Formats: sequence, structure tokens, C-alpha cells
Amino acid sequence: MISKEVIQRMVEEKLSDTMFIVEVTVGLGNAISVIIDSDQGLSIDKCIEMSRHIEHQFDREVEDFSLEVSSPGLTQPFRVLRQYLKNLGKEVEIVTSKGEKMAGILKSADDSGFTLEIASSVKIDGKKSVELKTVEFSLKDIKTVKPVITFK
Repeated sequence: MISKEVIQRMVEEKLSDTMFIVEVTVGLGNAISVIIDSDQGLSIDKCIEMSRHIEHQFDREVEDFSLEVSSPGLTQPFRVLRQYLKNLGKEVEIVTSKGEKMAGILKSADDSGFTLEIASSVKIDGKKSVELKTVEFSLKDIKTVKPVITFK
């Protein structure tokens, strides 16, 4: 059985300064899945390079395995802190552990949580206006955080 740690080391050897690991898994039958990302976005060529790098480390006569190297999908939730940092200043949608959905601009993030700037409509003297409030969230109270896709 191929170990997750071995694959992780192989991936780390090939990462550039702007690239990072989102997830590495090794399942039944040595089904290897590697998800990598980059601060500037990730091309398919980089995924192919990583796949070839890992594949060339093994002898198929000795180890039978399947390998998938990809970037996280646009609609996939964040899994690591670096994804939060990559999306600072952008709109994200969150779902709390209680099932509440909300969206806002990601202002800051660290290992324990993140801060969103949320716009809400309020009536002041009979006129609608937008009020911005900053809300802090703990990661333990959040089910998912995903980027909001806009075509502006």
C-alpha cells in the first residue's frame, strides 16, 4: 500500500513557491488523489507535470495504482487556510453549522477563523440604505465556505 505521507512528500518536492497542497488521499487499491492550487490559479499543464512527477516515482510492475491530480473546482468549499488567504477581498458564501447561509467579502483569515464584511439592507427614516457590518466566524462553527462566482 502506498502511503499518503510518501505522496505528500513527492508533491512538496515539485511545488513552486506560489503552489500549495489542498488535499492528498490514498484510497483502496492505491487510488491516489492529489488536489493542488496556486495563489495565481493553476493551469492544466501544472497538474500534468505533477502527475508525471508522481507517476515516474513508481514502478508499475511493483505497485499498481491509479492517480488523479487536479485543482479544486470553483464550487468546492475551502479546505486549507491558504485558500482563504488567496480569496481575501473577494465575495464568499458560507453555510454555518446551523444551516444558515450568508455571503460577504472575506476580510481576514487565520487558523482559528475568518472575518466577513456583510452588507444588509436597513430602513432609515423610511429610506432603504445598505449597512456594512464586520462579523467574525470561528472555523468550528462553519460547515462550508465557497467562493461566489460572478460574471462581471
